Amino acid sequence: MRGLCYFFLSVLTQIQSSSFEVIGLVGRNVTLPCRYDMQTHGLVGFCWGRGKVPRFKCTNTILSSSDGAILSRASRDPRYQLLGRVTDGDVSLTILNAQWSDAGVYGCRVKIPGWFNDYKVNTYLVMEEVPVEQPITQDYKFATGGRQEVLTTSEVGGTTPDSISDFTAEKKFKAFMEVGNIGRMAAIFLFTIIIIPVFIFRRRLLQRKTLQHLNDLAAENIYESL
Repeated sequence: MRGLCYFFLSVLTQIQSSSFEVIGLVGRNVTLPCRYDMQTHGLVGFCWGRGKVPRFKCTNTILSSSDGAILSRASRDPRYQLLGRVTDGDVSLTILNAQWSDAGVYGCRVKIPGWFNDYKVNTYLVMEEVPVEQPITQDYKFATGGRQEVLTTSEVGGTTPDSISDFTAEKKFKAFMEVGNIGRMAAIFLFTIIIIPVFIFRRRLLQRKTLQHLNDLAAENIYESL
């Protein structure tokens, strides 16, 4: 009979419980979720602790509240913060500047009125190193007057880590384009200067040939008339 009672007690205490796995990055903030329906239950007490939520209270309590308003800290570590809207039922725990030592199990208990109504959340925090992104290097080659210049730009995740190198490369590219534009303008100008005298000379030459032809025709007509 006693064993049956323990069985039903364990079942009832596990009805409103959840488990999560959260991956945190070393040196970054990480949030462990814990929310309840505030509109249904109103502001209620809760607690956070290191370790799984036991049948009563919290293990190794970090912080707690008896009525959802007054917060008491059992831990002196200021990195444990409640940054959500507690008045909306968000009692998620945020660990600022998380470290390797923060890995482990965290338990959240929300004290819902009634027997065996407490909502429990066990969160497994796994810490990982911040991934290092490798730079992507692209080379652009330009041939200028028999000389080849190589401009290199580096990008990491869409950003330019070396702003000075990128600025120099961009400046060289713009200078190269400006030199090309100046060369094209000079060629057009010289072509214009050359084509205009040629056009004038050709026109005068045609006029002379036309006049000579008319003179020849006139002379032939005079000769035939004689």
